[in-house]
Amino acid sequence: MFKKFSITTLIIVGVVGALVGTKMMQFAAMGAAGAAMVIPAETVTATTALEQNWETKITATGSAVAVQGVTVSCEMAGKVTKISFESGATVAAGDLLVQLDTSTEDAQLQAAEAGAALAKLNLDRAKELREKNTNSPADLDVADASAKQAAAQADQIRAIIAKKTIRAPFAGRLGIRLINLGQNLKEGDAIASLQTLNPIYVNFSLPQQRLAELAVGGLVRVTSDAAPGETLLGKITAVNPDVDAVTRNVRVQATLDNEGDRLRPGMFATITVVLPHTDNVRVIPASAVLYAPYGDSVFVIDEKKNGKTGAMEKVLRQQFVRLGLTRGDFVAVVSGLKEGESIVTSGVFKLRPGEAVVIDNTLAPHAQLAPKPNDS
Repeated sequence: MFKKFSITTLIIVGVVGALVGTKMMQFAAMGAAGAAMVIPAETVTATTALEQNWETKITATGSAVAVQGVTVSCEMAGKVTKISFESGATVAAGDLLVQLDTSTEDAQLQAAEAGAALAKLNLDRAKELREKNTNSPADLDVADASAKQAAAQADQIRAIIAKKTIRAPFAGRLGIRLINLGQNLKEGDAIASLQTLNPIYVNFSLPQQRLAELAVGGLVRVTSDAAPGETLLGKITAVNPDVDAVTRNVRVQATLDNEGDRLRPGMFATITVVLPHTDNVRVIPASAVLYAPYGDSVFVIDEKKNGKTGAMEKVLRQQFVRLGLTRGDFVAVVSGLKEGESIVTSGVFKLRPGEAVVIDNTLAPHAQLAPKPNDS
């Protein structure tokens, strides 16, 4: 019994030993294969850090305002007898817009002019008689006062007629007509909007700490969704002498040429104030930055010798950087990167330090300072 047990135990031990030996040989072969295996280099796109001069700009939002704008209204009540304009028409200063009924005033004016003419004749006779000393000074004074009073009455009626003859106070473009022929208007009723569109003002606000950088005559660029793809140029023409006590902002006004009336009063606009000095910055594409809570970094491409093959290869080095201004597809690097260093520009989230890479810029992203995305 004991002899059979010993033989069985020896057989089991032999089988187990054979299995363990086989596995050990397999693990050794796998380790040797892993040690001999060369990880293929990752294909990346790359560029170099460059020094550029960036113009210094301040961006704000504002509204377009007419240089002159008013809602034309009637000063006196009356019936509309003539309309001399069409909606949207361009008029010159003094052009007739609306004529109210002045038939009563016209008749009164004829009587007043006749009375003024008679008073003028009486004054002339009184002067002749006074030269001959045939009337008293009081008679001449009465004649003179009567002549002035008659002339004033005629002028008063002419003023009423003028108020019922509504003219454009300045040159500009009229809005939609708000009255109709034969309509009885009350004092102050609106007739149409009149706006001077070229040139045009753009009003905007900037923080008080920017006040020292502003100067009358400074260049501004204005864009609006009403004129897509266009940039209108203008100049700062006024800066408020006071600062808003609530927002601590200062109001600024720019004047720009508005050829074609592309901007209209009340429109929203984006204003870029171009300052006279420029900044020398080291720039890289924003896609090259690996953003992380513990710090932003880029992958620098270094040339190193492979310890196994002895060949030179490109290896990644993760470099932490401090970023500055962003403009378009580029970002300025304040510190951490030298000019001329080669960096990876795409897919940085999947890379690791020490990894070998191959540069292929066939599909490299095209970074621009003023990108214009295509409509989707």
